[in-house]
Amino acid sequence: MTTADSARGKTVFELDRAHVFHSWSAQGLINPLPIAGGLGSYCWDYDGKKYLDFSSQLVFTNIGFQHPKVVKAIQDQAAQLATIAPQQANEARSIAAKKITDHTEDHLNKVFFTNGGADAVENAIRMARIHTGRDKVLSMYRSYHGNTGSAINSTGDPRRWPNEYAVGHVHFFGPYLYRSSFWATSEAEESARALAHLEQVIIFEGPNTIACILIESVVGTNGILVPPPGYLEGVRALCDKYGIVWIADEVMAGFGRTGAWFAYQNWAAKPDLIVFAKGVNSGYVPIGGVIISDEIAATFDQKVFPGGLTYSGHPLAAASVVAAIDVMETEGVIEHAKKLGETVIKPGLEQLQQKHKLIGDIRGLGVFWAVELVIDRATKEPLAPFGGSSQAMTEFVVACKQRGLLPFIHFNRTHIVPPCNSSAAEITEGLQIIDEALTEIGKYYQGS
Repeated sequence: MTTADSARGKTVFELDRAHVFHSWSAQGLINPLPIAGGLGSYCWDYDGKKYLDFSSQLVFTNIGFQHPKVVKAIQDQAAQLATIAPQQANEARSIAAKKITDHTEDHLNKVFFTNGGADAVENAIRMARIHTGRDKVLSMYRSYHGNTGSAINSTGDPRRWPNEYAVGHVHFFGPYLYRSSFWATSEAEESARALAHLEQVIIFEGPNTIACILIESVVGTNGILVPPPGYLEGVRALCDKYGIVWIADEVMAGFGRTGAWFAYQNWAAKPDLIVFAKGVNSGYVPIGGVIISDEIAATFDQKVFPGGLTYSGHPLAAASVVAAIDVMETEGVIEHAKKLGETVIKPGLEQLQQKHKLIGDIRGLGVFWAVELVIDRATKEPLAPFGGSSQAMTEFVVACKQRGLLPFIHFNRTHIVPPCNSSAAEITEGLQIIDEALTEIGKYYQGS
């Protein structure tokens, strides 16, 4: 940890407020925390206050801050070749693509690199539309796919509303048993009824007009919604029946987050296209991409693919991907994340649910969990409204930060999303802080 330097922290904050325009924010209402450094599962501010990061920032530091092997790989690549245009072949990019596809199925062998998740979604949609000769994109209401034209229109949450300029986007309800749209009382019912609903949407929209179904394999920001058994297999069957491309959005759920290399691999179904970013290199250098099936790749053997980015497969980013995947392979990060979920996080959250009536539901896999907070367990009224926050949630965040925890909250939920290589002791520490913060806001519970 660096030496505290409060004066520098004040300067950093003042410069930020004078010159930096922040995303998803009313600029005059925010109070960004200046971070001076980080290591592993922790970061610290300029006053020397240390924080356990239970948010993985925006759920991307899958191997934590400043992993030495990845930092060195970036430094070594910068010394060798700091940049190269995408039309050239590059060693780091080629190896990164192979290492990524080594962890997918046999029909997925090529990677189109982008600069992040949103432009990966854009290009996957473009591929699906050209491959099928169709236009429409189906996606869930409870979803987030990025903040560019088609990606934000595919998004289901309220961030879509002021950004609806792209055409051909249709939304449907995915499975969510705790707040079922289908009056289901079991996972089996929820899966069957959600699939029946999706097929009706396909039929009424016209199967021959639909290019793709875009689904977060496990819905991330909008609830950590784990699909019930049979759902993804049912989506695959519907795509096959109607000639629709299935795009698996693994931007947040991929690279160990659910205790598997890709979240869809927790089930038997296999997608046609996979979009990734975030955890592929722990966010150390911006990168994303589309993993492409052989069938779709063949569409562009003699036909020009009308897309590209200046920094596609940038060598510094590619080198960080190679190193990060090496770390995940050699240090058993994927297996560790799975074990943390099964033996530490799940039982820990179950204990908290027994103690705190505010907790209406818990759900997740690996190091990808949601704690849904309610005013009343019987009515399931959320502690904050859809699309908004509340005084209770604000006080929860303050209580966590005061105790040295960076939480991830969205509407009425707090998500438990620490780095995949966190220790059991760190998880226990974080859950203890969550426990204390929930105790502090327990006064907001109104049920019996």
